[in-house]
Amino acid sequence: MQKGTKRNIFVAATYAAVLFLGILLGQNYADEQGSKPGNTLVPIGLSSNAWKVQQLLNLISEAYVDSVDVDSVQNGAINHIISHLDPYSNYLVPNESQRQTEILEGTFEGIGMEYFNLNDTLMIVSLINGGPADKAGFRVGDKLLKIGNELVAGIHISRERVEKLIRGRRGTDVSIHVKRDGEVMSTPIKVVRDQVTVSSLDVVYMIEPGVGYVKVRRFGINTADEFRQAIVELKKQGAQKLILDLRDNGGGYFHMAIKLASEFFADRRLIVYTQGAHEERHEYYSDSIQGGHFATEELVILINENTASASEIVAGAVQDWDRGTIIGRRSYGKGIVQEQFDFSDGSTVNLSIARYFTPLGRSIQKKYMANWSIMDDFNSMYKGLWALDTLYAHGKVFETKAGKQVYSGGGILPDIHVAQDSNALSLFYQDLIQYSFIEQFVYTRFTKQAPAYSIENFLQGYHLPDNEYHAFIDFVRNEGFVISDRKKDELRDLIETDIEALVGRFYFGREAYFKVKNRNDSFVQKALEFLRTTI
Repeated sequence: MQKGTKRNIFVAATYAAVLFLGILLGQNYADEQGSKPGNTLVPIGLSSNAWKVQQLLNLISEAYVDSVDVDSVQNGAINHIISHLDPYSNYLVPNESQRQTEILEGTFEGIGMEYFNLNDTLMIVSLINGGPADKAGFRVGDKLLKIGNELVAGIHISRERVEKLIRGRRGTDVSIHVKRDGEVMSTPIKVVRDQVTVSSLDVVYMIEPGVGYVKVRRFGINTADEFRQAIVELKKQGAQKLILDLRDNGGGYFHMAIKLASEFFADRRLIVYTQGAHEERHEYYSDSIQGGHFATEELVILINENTASASEIVAGAVQDWDRGTIIGRRSYGKGIVQEQFDFSDGSTVNLSIARYFTPLGRSIQKKYMANWSIMDDFNSMYKGLWALDTLYAHGKVFETKAGKQVYSGGGILPDIHVAQDSNALSLFYQDLIQYSFIEQFVYTRFTKQAPAYSIENFLQGYHLPDNEYHAFIDFVRNEGFVISDRKKDELRDLIETDIEALVGRFYFGREAYFKVKNRNDSFVQKALEFLRTTI
């Protein structure tokens, strides 16, 4: 097919996608992935010449000289259009849409195991407590040989293929052949797939007397309830102060952020409001009837450059009302609200519909450049939406009731700054992460037999022996990476903490991993130092 012909087909399909986008923009918008995520897209009428687009697609499908996958071309065209709006609007094909929903809702149909591909063999490194795999008798450290009748060891199997073999409809079963403690088990383990629930809270515990610690991974559909239960339990254990860790939390459901923030206020307070080119101002308040479960106690929120969207709503409300102290580094700066719209085939569009503003009126959206070159083709049909980023000024200074200065534009600035660790940014350390060298080392060297100590002893007293760190450096060098003795010494604390945390997770679970990491975490230590000075 000639290049010009291919381009013409693409342009035709692009105009078809414009029709779909027109359908999108004609709907009634709600809030970003709110309590009722997803609106079904129903045609509301066609422009005068829109029928030509469908006729052309039909003509290409039925009469064109070569076979053309019209669905694929349409998907590409829609993606092309969406990419010209803003960095956050996106189009998801059905399986991607389903995956996003599973992540946010924290549920999926499967067996509840996590594995690591070690030397072309799948090793179980984590099991969900009470999940199907746990109930069936799998153990951390088991190596998977066959799933059903298909060999999965020693054949460079893809993760996608493994997922397809393991995942399945609730109530169906799968038999998995396992190697345990170096021996192939005589019979496979049969496990019945079920609905698996994964908490959106990474860890909840008393980090020191009187101080609770909660790390929220994302804002899913159950996050507010899980957080409320965590607060109640921590207060039973004597928590009078709280560290809420929102680092690396990229957001999620808009309404869950509002509900979680409500836990920090005793009366009715504005948490956030939204407004856009096609959206009037809409205000969202804390729950004044029930009141928050942690409404008067001392609060610290940890943020970093990957704290975004719904997480920034919580941090912004707490900062604007002088309700707590924000510690860390400037957050990501995503202050645009998306709404999910569903196509009948299961695909979805997450479309930016408005900006959100903190209680003082701050927009924390960082600047971005959009590509306007396609506007001529669309005859500026949606000019108001495309100019969304020019509606509001950046960098304005605001003042809280306590006299603290806060700023709009470019994320949430913390009240107390934590400097970046240059070692964590080093290219060598980033290579260790990218190539999973720490995981490979731990799962090769530390999984042959269970430790002879309890989780309490591990957390209080275990530190990586000198010979093990040197063995790790030798392992990396044997893989062809060059590391100087100086760099080896500079990275030692960081790498040793990673190894210790991963060993803790393998033997004692997710909670142990974060407890070990927090022992030397500069953000956490800064928060603890601050809380020790408060009454």
